[in-house]
Amino acid sequence: MLLMKLESKEKFSFLQLAHYLARIDNKYGKQEEEIILEYCTEMGIENLDSFDFDNFSLDKILKDFKSESSKRIVILELMILIHIDHTFNLNEKKLIQKISESFGIDVSDVNDYSQWGKSVAMLYEVAKIFVNEKKI
Repeated sequence: MLLMKLESKEKFSFLQLAHYLARIDNKYGKQEEEIILEYCTEMGIENLDSFDFDNFSLDKILKDFKSESSKRIVILELMILIHIDHTFNLNEKKLIQKISESFGIDVSDVNDYSQWGKSVAMLYEVAKIFVNEKKI
C-alpha cells in the first residue's frame, strides 16, 4: 500500500531490513515469509534468494532512507511484519526503537504505528479467510 512510494534503492534496502527484522526473534516462519513476499509484489522487486544475517549492517541500511515520508513508511510497514505472528518480541521492540531513534521519530508516533500495524495484520488474516472461503 505504501511501499510503492519508496525510491528504487529504498525498496531494496527495505527488503533487507524486513528480512533482518523477521529473523531477529529467531522465529522466521511462514507468516513472515508471506508478508515479505507481499512486500516484494507491492514494490515490484524479486525476493532475496538468501539473507546473510551476520553481515547485515543496520546503520548502513538506515542511511538509505532520506525523506521523512520514507522513514515513516518503513516503520509503518515493518509494524505489519512484527504483528503478523501476534507477538512483539523484545528484540523486535529494541530494533524498532533503534530505527525510530535513527529516523528521529517520536515514541508516541511509533506506538500509534504499532497499533496501525496490528490492525492491518489482523485485517490481512481476515482477508485471507474471505479469499479462500468456499461457497456451499
